[in-house]
Amino acid sequence: MGSSVVQLGPGLVVALVALLALGVVVGRSSGLGQERPVLRACLRAAAQLAVVSSLIVVVVGSLWASAAFAVLMLCVAAATSAGRVTGGPARGRGAARRALRLAAPLAAGVLPVLALVLASGAVPLRGEAVVPVAGIVIGGAMAATSLAGRRMLDELEQRHGEVEAALALGFLPRDAALLVARPVAATALVPALDQTRTVGLVTLPGAYVGVLLGGGSALQAGAAQLLVLVGLLAAEVIAVWVVTEQVTRGAVRRCGTTP
Repeated sequence: MGSSVVQLGPGLVVALVALLALGVVVGRSSGLGQERPVLRACLRAAAQLAVVSSLIVVVVGSLWASAAFAVLMLCVAAATSAGRVTGGPARGRGAARRALRLAAPLAAGVLPVLALVLASGAVPLRGEAVVPVAGIVIGGAMAATSLAGRRMLDELEQRHGEVEAALALGFLPRDAALLVARPVAATALVPALDQTRTVGLVTLPGAYVGVLLGGGSALQAGAAQLLVLVGLLAAEVIAVWVVTEQVTRGAVRRCGTTP
């Protein structure tokens, strides 16, 4: 097996441009109105990966630099989730407060998982191991937090009458909101659950392929992927639980709404 599943060269450029064009054209012609977000996301990803690729070799060479990079990833994830959930602007003092609030579910999910896998020795305490595992877990927790928070706020707005009815029956505000929000929050775990259930049958995720390309055995690759998937599920369950509490208690709300 070669050292990479992707060959650098003109073919890669052609493939990237063709795939980007396909996404933009379909986004426009289908009426989804997502052609500009698709284009911006892809161009931003290219720029960010170019920068990260030039820095990652230096970062993983130091455990402290790797830890700092993981903290940076967590901060960016919190800001991203804050924008998705609250709909507020990405700059200003208010943006910082919203990001800080959304950092709570992310940290609650990510930190115990990383502490357990590092303390157990399952993941060596080295930058080249810490950074990718942290990135995978943070990314999963971010996606679950964003999806759960946004859908709960949508549902609470649309089913406001049900919440009011529960309040009229004597429910506390948190409990009334939970009647509507909790089932919706649970759907944020569906992607992680489906990925875990079908691993090896539908997909071979990055951790598995990465270990194989690094010279590990199929058994080592399977063990690494299982560790990542179980860790992802644990982190996402905790993150969704915390953001559910924040939303139902009114600590996280749409930008511009009043308590």
